[in-house]
Amino acid sequence: MNKYFKYTIIVLIIILVIVGFYSFITKYNKMEETDLQIYCFNAGKADACLVSVNGKHIMIDTGEDDLFPEIVQYFNAKKVQELDYLIITHFDKDHVGSAAKIIENYSVKEILQSSFKKENDEYNNYINAIESLGLQPKTIYDDYEFKLGELNVTVNGTKTLFENNESNNSSLITMVNYRNMDFLFMGDAQNARIKEFLEYNTKTYDFIKMPYHGNNMKRVDNLLEEVKPKYAVITSSKKEKEDEETVNMLKNLSIKYYLTREGNVLIKSNGNKIIVEQEG
Repeated sequence: MNKYFKYTIIVLIIILVIVGFYSFITKYNKMEETDLQIYCFNAGKADACLVSVNGKHIMIDTGEDDLFPEIVQYFNAKKVQELDYLIITHFDKDHVGSAAKIIENYSVKEILQSSFKKENDEYNNYINAIESLGLQPKTIYDDYEFKLGELNVTVNGTKTLFENNESNNSSLITMVNYRNMDFLFMGDAQNARIKEFLEYNTKTYDFIKMPYHGNNMKRVDNLLEEVKPKYAVITSSKKEKEDEETVNMLKNLSIKYYLTREGNVLIKSNGNKIIVEQEG
């Protein structure tokens, strides 16, 4: 009877351990609708990413002006009625293009913008929209930090007056932390801005939105080796593809990459792991 009792206890302990381990793994892997979702639009050679968590939303760039109908379609599908933050990394038309229409049609609580002005129709439309609604964007020169739900966000700006590629090199760089995962959005940073960021950065990242549409630049290799991402997205188009050299860098470093020209990309994370889905 005593031996049988001991055997029963051992079996029960083993069962409890197995059940506990299964519950832990299930919880670790489970994805909820309220968890982090990053939607990178197939916007051609242009940037537009919506970062969402538990009903809170950050839009990083807005593509060109002809992307707006697709933005509306996705917002409607996800019941997005307002943006907590709109981040305009810089004022090239492929980043600020739909900003005016978003501002005019949705409530936008905070706008963060690059310090370098660029005269074009899309920039002028953006300025007219914020002025007509009395909005006051924050121009980012250093680090701007904010918390949104469980997101910890740092937007890194620059005071440097770059001699070359002033608009791209003025790009705001956005770092998003969600629980145990880190995400990096490089805007259109080119060599000088990447160099500046590497001198500033002390972290590794699980995901990177690649700089400047996957163009081959000498600092990209340094960037990837330092930040060590597991996943990458390149925003490119069928007419203006990413450089093969950049893709080869990602392959050589065993980084799983996705090209928006092949379809919209959805990145999901519960804070412990990442799942990537691509439409198309």
